[in-house]
Amino acid sequence: MSPLLLAIVIGTVAVALIFDMINGFHDSANSIATVVSTRVLSPRIAVFWAAFFNFIAMFFFKAGVADTIAKIVIINPADRAYIYVVLTGLLGAIIWDLLTWWWGLPTSSSHALIGGVVGAGIAHGGRDVVHWKSVWLTVEFIPTAPIIGLICGFFIMLGVFWLFRRYRPTTVDRIFRKLQLVSAALYSLGHGGNDAQKTMGIIAALFVAAGIFKPGTELSLKDWHTAWIILACHAAMAIGTALGGWRIVKTMGMKITKLRPVGGFCAETAGAFTLFVATYMKIPVSTTHTITGAIIGVGATTKLSGIKWGVAQRIVWAWVVTIPFSALIAALCFWAIQLFHPSF
Repeated sequence: MSPLLLAIVIGTVAVALIFDMINGFHDSANSIATVVSTRVLSPRIAVFWAAFFNFIAMFFFKAGVADTIAKIVIINPADRAYIYVVLTGLLGAIIWDLLTWWWGLPTSSSHALIGGVVGAGIAHGGRDVVHWKSVWLTVEFIPTAPIIGLICGFFIMLGVFWLFRRYRPTTVDRIFRKLQLVSAALYSLGHGGNDAQKTMGIIAALFVAAGIFKPGTELSLKDWHTAWIILACHAAMAIGTALGGWRIVKTMGMKITKLRPVGGFCAETAGAFTLFVATYMKIPVSTTHTITGAIIGVGATTKLSGIKWGVAQRIVWAWVVTIPFSALIAALCFWAIQLFHPSF
């Protein structure tokens, strides 16, 4: 490998970790929105609570999601241009994430990353280089994840209503203010377990493209060749989460529906369950979609008019455009590099 390509690989790893940090920053709202909106924790304490559990998630989940992400684009190790595919895919996702953060839209960093890599891959090698089965698996969960979260949130809330129907409201509030610390921790664990693996998969794909890893290399904490990737990605996400994203917290936890501690507990528990199942099935899902569906499901147990559907509709439109727009941005970045590096 030439010194220039080695420098590009190192730079791309740095960009990937920056993306992971932005992902944590962008998605910190998912982990803390309900626990903040119910006033159980202050935003400052909540983000550090979430960051800790984001980090230790690597000890609870295997790198199945990372394997799925690493195989989105069929990489030919002999073609070094795939290094640029990974780089520009990341750039597309980062640019889209920053734009939606500025606009206050809780879009999916996961789908932005997938869209970016797909767009860059198509820009280089056409549709045939994309492993469409992995892409469609993710696309199918765009509606599925929030629906599962909604259904779980709705029925968990109904079950809690029934179990605590004889308790005073003040007693219920006191109990669930404590329990919500547990549910917030579980949700952050699921968030770290699913989202950090997406960047791990991108770095693995990069190393395959650079000829450092063999195709099919699995990431494991037991192998020092890959353990540093897992540690670095979880650390980057934890740091990003600790920095927080208050603009999106306001949309997620306060504008969709008003929550009490019992509702926050039910929403986070439903979201955590959905993420645990998806990660076990090696499916990259949107933590944003999951917690939004859970919050709406909880709000629907009291009255549908309590949910501000206009805000929810705005969020849904942001979901729909994430993959195509991040793909377009990534493709433009790839073509821009091609102008200065026409050899590929």
